[in-house]
Amino acid sequence: MNALLDSMRGGLVVSCQAYPGEPMLDPRTMAQVAQAAVAGGAVGIRGKGLDDLRAMREVVSVPIIGLVKVGDTGVYITPTLADCIAVAETGCEIVALDGTRRPRPDGLSLAETVAGLRERFPDVLVMADCGSVGDAEAALAAGVDILGTTLAGYTGEREKTDGPDWEVVDGVVALAGSAGARGPAGSDALVPVFVEGRVHTTAQAAEAVRRGAWSVVVGTAITHPTSITRWFAEAVAGA
Repeated sequence: MNALLDSMRGGLVVSCQAYPGEPMLDPRTMAQVAQAAVAGGAVGIRGKGLDDLRAMREVVSVPIIGLVKVGDTGVYITPTLADCIAVAETGCEIVALDGTRRPRPDGLSLAETVAGLRERFPDVLVMADCGSVGDAEAALAAGVDILGTTLAGYTGEREKTDGPDWEVVDGVVALAGSAGARGPAGSDALVPVFVEGRVHTTAQAAEAVRRGAWSVVVGTAITHPTSITRWFAEAVAGA
């Protein structure tokens, strides 16, 4: 798995997700979007939903970060151990789950969830979607392999920033490089930090790497045409 992470280092991961009620919410469409992203240079794909993940697995060879969303409030990103196992069964190399300190719906702790997933899928890596440095500290203690800044500004702990929350990015990167942080599979390597969340420009993506990101995850600005169109429409209307 170190080779897998090495293949993603310093690269762009593209999140290919559509939401309920949207025209692009179709596994074949999302698989095609993933293929297009890989053709453009993505070193990995982040996808949502079991059917989408299976379709993506058939057409891309780069690592897939898989998740499911159950609802849209509270702990909803791959919230239970059963959800984690279902995602791993699609063939994803990395399972992303809520990495916050909030109670999980099935009553298990994050550490118990990570251990349960590893018992079934020892080779699958676990990415913790965190909302703060405190979350990242707890996620490291729970034994995750990758720290993500995905939920900064979405849990109520921190205000939502315009663009990435650089304070959280810097704090998590510093934590990951500290002497007490252990890398994938308990090694002494640097714990990878995937910067994700409101990375909307190429300048922000490059800045994330300069600040120590292992990989940068971009979704909306690349794969969500409704949002991109709205940005341009509002700019034109306000001109």
